[in-house]
Amino acid sequence: MAPRRLVLKMSGEALASSASDEAIDVAMVDRLATEIAAACVKDGLELAIVIGGGNIWRGATGESAGIDRATSDTMGMLGTVINALAFQDALEKHDQPTRVLSALQMPAVAEPYIRRRAIRHLEKGRIVIFAAGIGNPFFTTDTAAALRAAELHAEIILMAKNRVEGVYTADPRVDPNAEFIPEITHKDALTRGLQVMDSTAFALCMDNNLPIIVFNMADGRNIDKIVSGERVGTLVRT
Repeated sequence: MAPRRLVLKMSGEALASSASDEAIDVAMVDRLATEIAAACVKDGLELAIVIGGGNIWRGATGESAGIDRATSDTMGMLGTVINALAFQDALEKHDQPTRVLSALQMPAVAEPYIRRRAIRHLEKGRIVIFAAGIGNPFFTTDTAAALRAAELHAEIILMAKNRVEGVYTADPRVDPNAEFIPEITHKDALTRGLQVMDSTAFALCMDNNLPIIVFNMADGRNIDKIVSGERVGTLVRT
């Protein structure tokens, strides 16, 4: 059965250019926006998006360079706001109404995150982009995706990966013998140490019985397949 309300987690690197040093590749952002806008044409679909900021700044990288971790993480949150605004602009160019809701207060550029407001936007057919993570340092945007999905009673989380089809027994880019796993439980993935998302986010999904689909974002047909109810990538569920 096709999901009705879902949360899509995208890395910041998905917006970057692989051919240059550009943090945001406008052509890549437009391609992703085209795919998502096309999928959202389906009746009744409610989509929220959480975008990372790794293409602009990573908190852990700043810490290793000597910046206070809380400060560095806050810088990373601001990077997610930049990505969210870029993606909002691209989606609206495809006639898809979009709202950016930020966990950090910045009313000049984004609405504040209010759970009931986010739900109302979704019910009105608007794509909601959550920016600034959960608004606190030491938590990743994976955790933000898991938390927002639980708060909004989303049916599933879509974890978009770069050129990886789903969950494997090892990193397929390093180990040619890595085996693809089409379906696995939260508990088994945790026991086997498979990196579906960060441990805090994964525990939140497991505790709230939130299924996760891990899929390859490079294949432009995958999002449409998922919202149509087709099996794509790896399904992680209780």
